Amino acid sequence: MEFVERRAHALETLAAEGVFDNDDHPLIGVLDRQAVRDRVRELQDAFGGPGRRLHTVAAKAATLVPVLGWFAEAGMGCEVASPGELAMALEAGFDPSRIVFDSPAKTRTELRHALELGADLNIDNVQELERIDYLRPDVAHDPARPAPGIGFRINPQTGAGSIEAMSTASHTSKFGVGLADPGTREMLLQAYAARPWLNQLHVHSGSQGMELKQIAAGIAAVYELAEEINARLGYRQVDRLDIGGGLPVNFASEETAPTFREYRAAIEDAVPGLFDGRYALTTEFGRSLLAKAGTIVARVEYVKEIGGRQVLITHAGAQVATRTAFAPESWPLRVGLHTPGGELKDAGSGQEGAGLRSDVAGPCCFSGDLLTEDVELPAAEPGDLVAVHDTGAYYFSTPFAYNALPRPEVRGYEVDPDGGVRWEGIRRAQPVEEILAESGGAAGAPRAAHR
Repeated sequence: MEFVERRAHALETLAAEGVFDNDDHPLIGVLDRQAVRDRVRELQDAFGGPGRRLHTVAAKAATLVPVLGWFAEAGMGCEVASPGELAMALEAGFDPSRIVFDSPAKTRTELRHALELGADLNIDNVQELERIDYLRPDVAHDPARPAPGIGFRINPQTGAGSIEAMSTASHTSKFGVGLADPGTREMLLQAYAARPWLNQLHVHSGSQGMELKQIAAGIAAVYELAEEINARLGYRQVDRLDIGGGLPVNFASEETAPTFREYRAAIEDAVPGLFDGRYALTTEFGRSLLAKAGTIVARVEYVKEIGGRQVLITHAGAQVATRTAFAPESWPLRVGLHTPGGELKDAGSGQEGAGLRSDVAGPCCFSGDLLTEDVELPAAEPGDLVAVHDTGAYYFSTPFAYNALPRPEVRGYEVDPDGGVRWEGIRRAQPVEEILAESGGAAGAPRAAHR
C-alpha cells in the first residue's frame, strides 16, 4: 500500500473510532512511520560510498521523544540546539557520540555538559572557543569512546534564499563566523594550528526557499577551507565535515522534490572530492525527513458564507500552523475535505471545478488565522474533517500557545498488509488543567516572594 492510500485508510480508521466525536479532542496529528523509514533509507542510499557517515535528525523538526526514537532505532544520530532538545535526544536513546550540539547561545553549563558527554560540538564564535579552551582541561575524555568532532560553524556568506528569515548563509546571518569577513580566514587558520583537537568544520547553508546550487556553494566554500587548513598544517587535522541539512520540501503536491539523490548530485558537481572518503560526513536533515509523512486532521465546527466565499471554521490554525498563518506565501499548505466518516469529498484543493471558493480558518482570535485562502473545495458541513498535508515536521511538534489553546494529540501509525492500522501513542492531548498549571494557576502557582 502506497503512502497516499495508507494516509486515507488511517484517516477513515480514526473517524470510525469516533475520535472526532469528542469535543475535548477535535484535532489530531498523525505520522506514517513507514514513510519515515522510507525517507531514512533514501537518505542512506543517496549518501553511499567510502568513509564514515553520520546522518542526524534535527530535533527541532520533531520535538517528540517517541518520534526521535524512531530515528535512533534506524541508526541515525540527532542534532540538538538546546538543553531541552539534548535531554529529549538522550531520552530517545541516542548514544552521546551520535549527538551534535548546535546553538548560537550556548552557556558555560551547556558547553561543559556537551564536553562531558562526548557529543560533537559546533562552535559558533570566538568567544565560545575561549570558553571551551577554559573548560576542556577539566573534562576527562573516555579513551574507550570515539573522540568527538569539535570545530567552527562557518557562515559561507553565499547568499539568502527566497525566505530571508530562514536563510542561514546570508551576508549578515547570526550563525557562525562570516568566512568573507576581514580577518576571519586567518583567525581560523591560526585557531586550528594552535589546537590539535579542532578536527571538524560545520556549515548549514540550506533552508526552505534555497536552490540546490546555493546550498552546494556553501558546502564547497567550507570544503576548500578544510583543504587549506590541512595544507597549512601539513597533515589532515580536519577530517570531518558537518554539511548540515536544510533540504527544501515541495508543499505544492504529493511529489517529493528535490530528492536526496538530487541533493548529492548538486554537491558532487560543486565539490567533486567531498565523497572520496577522506572526510567523514555528517548531515542534519529535519523537515525533508518528516514533512510528507505527517497530517493534521481537524473537525469542521462551523461553515458560513462571507464575501462570496465558503469559510470553514476548524480547530487547526495558528496554534499548530504558526508559520503558515503569519507567512502564507512562504509556507503554503494543501488541504483535503473529508466526510465525518473520513471519505475524501474531492481529489484535493486547488483543482479547477472542484467546488466553491473557500477559506479554511482556525480557532485563534485574529483574522489572519487561516490554513489556506481562496481555494476550491466542495460544499462543507459541520462535522466534516479537514486533512492538512505535509505537516509532519514542526507543525504538530512545536505548537504556539495562542489563546491558551491545548497541544493536540499526536499518534504514529502503520498499516498492516491486511489493512489493519496499528497506532502508537506519541503525545496525549493537553488537558486544560495542565494549561492552568503552566500559566501559574492551581498547582503551578509560584510561592509568594519573600520580602
